[in-house]
Amino acid sequence: MSLQQGYILSNSVPRKKQVIEFAQELVDHLFPVVENEKTFLQRYNRRLDILKNHFLEILFAFPEGTINDQEGISAAFFKSIETVKANLLEDARALQQFDPAAKSLEEVVLTYPGFQAVMAYRVAHVLYGLKVPLVPRIISEWAHSQTGIDIHPGATIGVPFMIDHGTGVVIGETSVIGKNVKVYQGVTIGALAVKKEEAEVKRHPTIEDNVIIYANSTILGGKTVIGHDSIIGGNCFITDSVPAHSLVYHQPIITVKNKKDFTEPLNWVI
Repeated sequence: MSLQQGYILSNSVPRKKQVIEFAQELVDHLFPVVENEKTFLQRYNRRLDILKNHFLEILFAFPEGTINDQEGISAAFFKSIETVKANLLEDARALQQFDPAAKSLEEVVLTYPGFQAVMAYRVAHVLYGLKVPLVPRIISEWAHSQTGIDIHPGATIGVPFMIDHGTGVVIGETSVIGKNVKVYQGVTIGALAVKKEEAEVKRHPTIEDNVIIYANSTILGGKTVIGHDSIIGGNCFITDSVPAHSLVYHQPIITVKNKKDFTEPLNWVI
């Protein structure tokens, strides 16, 4: 990017719109709505070939030397796609099993923002692992803009992973999350401090298996470990580790009075 002129040369990056279209096409490919089972496989394979061409166009959009072995990266990415899909099916089944509001697997896959965000994350995480620049962040921020859920593609997240409701969830780059973890809206799994010099160190917490984190709780710090099978209640602010099988909760004081006994004028404007 030219710092003086403030522009980005088109031959230095792939087009953002192109990456988002590829991500949407890939999501549609992973869980297509088909009209005819007999022609599904034929159309599935044809669509896969088109996706591979689109992905290579994105990789070749970077300047020479930025990415080496574009075809090898493409082959490795598409080799992982069936594993990504299998993991996503586990994510979806867990949501269907544990969310009383989920009436079907189709409802989870087609409508749940938590599932949509995890789907984009699992795709972007593969690209992050293959050291593809920029593209994983474009995909994760596209999902962020669609769902309100911000998962950095560098995070390591086990299977299954459930985000219920989801809006406002933030999961940082070096977070490590085990399997069968459930997170509600407004949860932050973040860094204790924002320091550029710590870019290469583990800045975000480790959440072990079978942990539930309720709404609006904040867990910070690269050395913070939430032990397995723990429950973190709503509105908790945690910067130290807690042992396995813990129940952590914040207990606010709520006072209920009869309105007749409350002599102060009520002038709240909503």
